[in-house]
Amino acid sequence: MSRGTVREFDRSDRVGAELLRELTQILRGAVKDPRLAEITLQEVRVGRDLAHAKVFFTCFPTDDCADSQTKLLNGALAGFLRSELARRVRLRTVPQLHFVHDESVRGGERLSALIEQAVGDDDADNARQD
Repeated sequence: MSRGTVREFDRSDRVGAELLRELTQILRGAVKDPRLAEITLQEVRVGRDLAHAKVFFTCFPTDDCADSQTKLLNGALAGFLRSELARRVRLRTVPQLHFVHDESVRGGERLSALIEQAVGDDDADNARQD
């Protein structure tokens, strides 16, 4: 690859995708905590220096216990997850993991409900006019 061509994905993007795959497998296999049974990892954003990674997650079907899950993931489980990643991923240093609850899914659901409500109100107005 010559220096003039642009890569489709940055190294940090590729590392983030690999970390997402491995973390998902670790959480499904090695972690037996029932509080994390409903967790879904959405994205891993790795800094350009590969020293830190933000892991975005959601809880299905509800996000009622997101705070306790965030504390658990960033506290007691962070070291275990990082050591498991070190065994599975070939990186010189494994990034520090910072888990963040992803609010975008909840916001998308809220917008979708508002759109459906507006369309429903518009249909009701059109039916009254006919």
